[in-house]
Amino acid sequence: MLKKYIIVFLISMVPIVELRGAIPIGVGAYNLPVLTTFIICIIGNMIPVPFIFLFARKVLEWGQDKPYIGPLFKWFIKKGHKGGQKLQSKAGRGLYYALFLFVGIPIPGTGAWTGTLAASILDLDFKKTVFSVLGGVLLAGIIMAVSSYGLFEIIF
Repeated sequence: MLKKYIIVFLISMVPIVELRGAIPIGVGAYNLPVLTTFIICIIGNMIPVPFIFLFARKVLEWGQDKPYIGPLFKWFIKKGHKGGQKLQSKAGRGLYYALFLFVGIPIPGTGAWTGTLAASILDLDFKKTVFSVLGGVLLAGIIMAVSSYGLFEIIF
């Protein structure tokens, strides 16, 4: 059983998949309890956030002029900047609420990794970013738990 929890925890840390894939695997494939799976996935999804915010931009900027990885790193910077600018132009003063919703709506291309990278590229406040992303991860986790298990089974 511990092995299944570790697998779900690690899946929730993977970019793009994150807890959007880990919760259905834990609840559906492994028949783990919803609440425990939810908590483990939240923790796993949030562990990379400070590292992404503090280091990802620096690593991408360092690698953008390297021969083999440069084009990929430039693409990540361009995508992050474009996404961040789009989010900033639409949100205005409600940028952190927009970040919360961006991370919280579980659709492909959104999530803690992408939201945190965009916030880092836009030089947003670290503490506000972490709280916005945490709120979004909690919202996405609730949505995925309900859709994976069903609201009735979670409440009763």
